[in-house]
Amino acid sequence: MRAFYHPDQSLHDPKQYLRFGRVVAPKDLPERTQRLLGALDRHGIEPETPAAHGVDPILKVHGEGFVQFLETAWARWQELPAERGPEVWPSTFPYWSGRPDEDMRPPCRPTGFIGQLGWYLGDLSVPIGEHCWTSTLRSAETAVSGADALLAGERAVYALCRPSGHHARADRATGFCYINNTAVAAQRLCSKYGKVAILDVDAHHGDGTQQIFYRRPDVLTISVHADPSSYYPFYTGYEDERGNGPGEGFNLNLPLVHGAAGPEMEAAVDRAARAIREFGAEALVVALGYDAHKDDPIGVLKLEAQDFGTIGSQVKALGLPTLVVQEGGYAIEAIGDCLDAFLGGFKA
Repeated sequence: MRAFYHPDQSLHDPKQYLRFGRVVAPKDLPERTQRLLGALDRHGIEPETPAAHGVDPILKVHGEGFVQFLETAWARWQELPAERGPEVWPSTFPYWSGRPDEDMRPPCRPTGFIGQLGWYLGDLSVPIGEHCWTSTLRSAETAVSGADALLAGERAVYALCRPSGHHARADRATGFCYINNTAVAAQRLCSKYGKVAILDVDAHHGDGTQQIFYRRPDVLTISVHADPSSYYPFYTGYEDERGNGPGEGFNLNLPLVHGAAGPEMEAAVDRAARAIREFGAEALVVALGYDAHKDDPIGVLKLEAQDFGTIGSQVKALGLPTLVVQEGGYAIEAIGDCLDAFLGGFKA
């Protein structure tokens, strides 16, 4: 298996995160990448540096105004009064009655920076620091390079992406995610493959990925995640969300009860695999998170590291050109073992 990673992705070093009404230390630490690189090394995989693709692949799935906001936010933050905080953080959130028959919201009407903050940053888990955009761009380029390797004939590629991406919507950052790496890669694959499937295996629903492809019949989106009725992202991830218009029937959510462990995950991935086969997918993107591990500090599922080996075997059995895009997982001591197990299961 080939792999891609850019060292600039470790520059993103958030300073604050709001949890239960208190500002606490962030969970998406740069150290995460070192643990995952260690797992790759144990399998003899030397990650390649991704090419500099720029924003063009990103703009295939994200709004131009949103991308420009992310790129310039830090510099604009420096123009605010001296009492500003250490990072770009919103203080307002507009009400918007979004409709599933719309690909994204209309352009942001406020031209002032503070108004745009609440429009483009969806919660308090996406602070923007000095190096956030650099890491975000490199993360997306990592996914694009992985997709290009598949397009060139590789059968299996791993993209070590950080920051993660599956919560990022077409025009909004949220949930530690700024640009949706999984969606950017899937869109890239659509240049060759008529049917692309996305299998999101993460404790949290891939709400951004769902929103981006919700009205499309050429990309099947499947998310296996913890029941969102009392867990982030709360407002999406339910079984009755099946797609809209031409995308009706091409979105599948498989929520798990809190406390679910390996057997429940295995059964859900089996169900997802049947749907992928029935869809006739020609290529697969796996959005792989490890926050379903029992030790994850913000998790509610109870998987062991070896359960990710089972997931790897299930993915390999589909026999499709496969790009694995790294998503969440914040138990620093466990995530390397999770990737280790997944790679072992995939190679078996």
